[in-house]
Amino acid sequence: MKILIFGGTTEGRQLSYGLAALGAEVTVSVATAYGAEEQGEKDGISVVTGRKEEGEMTGLLEGQNLCVDATHPYALEASGNIRRACITAGVAYVRLLREESPLIPEAVYAADAKAAAEYLAKKEGNILLTTGTKELPAFGGLARERLFPRILPMAENLAVCEAMGIPRRNIIAMQGPFSQTLNEALMEQFHIRYLVTKDGGKAGGFSEKIQAARQKNVLPVILRRKREQGKSFEEILVLCREAIRCGSY
Repeated sequence: MKILIFGGTTEGRQLSYGLAALGAEVTVSVATAYGAEEQGEKDGISVVTGRKEEGEMTGLLEGQNLCVDATHPYALEASGNIRRACITAGVAYVRLLREESPLIPEAVYAADAKAAAEYLAKKEGNILLTTGTKELPAFGGLARERLFPRILPMAENLAVCEAMGIPRRNIIAMQGPFSQTLNEALMEQFHIRYLVTKDGGKAGGFSEKIQAARQKNVLPVILRRKREQGKSFEEILVLCREAIRCGSY
């Protein structure tokens, strides 16, 4: 059974290992060299690196029995491209869902980064941005001195910050996972008043960020997830195990 996983996430990586252990021939497509480094080399798994347009995805799907979309829960554009590519290629598609976190009573929820920026424009105080550089331009209307983006230490991410005029002393270039203690230290060091975050669940260190915010009296501003249809990690493993056993692919 040949399975293509569009990954780059913790759960996608773990799923690739589980499927390879079942005897599947797994190809994992990741967008960046960092994603490939995190994926690592494993028997039964091949890794393809580089961002793919819809047409390129269709080509990559040739000869595959199943496609698992294990991209980030907020990567809506990528998921849409993957679904359309699967329809074109005639390959079964399944979305790997990441469990959502319970609602945080004391938090402010925003529809997207633009809505979060509009809310924060009416407030005062420093902002810890943990949503990645893709959403950073949405905060371009705010005073740069207030913005403290936490980004992966990659040249392209630093370039986005510099292009926006973020003071270098404000850029937190670090690779997670981040403990509650480290989150608290950063909030204290930079006098943070607001935390902008996605609901990344357990894999994204969401709980550690929220607990740190509570301890430091920082208000979380959480970007809402869009509702999706899909299957859990365990459900996909069961589906593939049965398919391999029955030889249905």
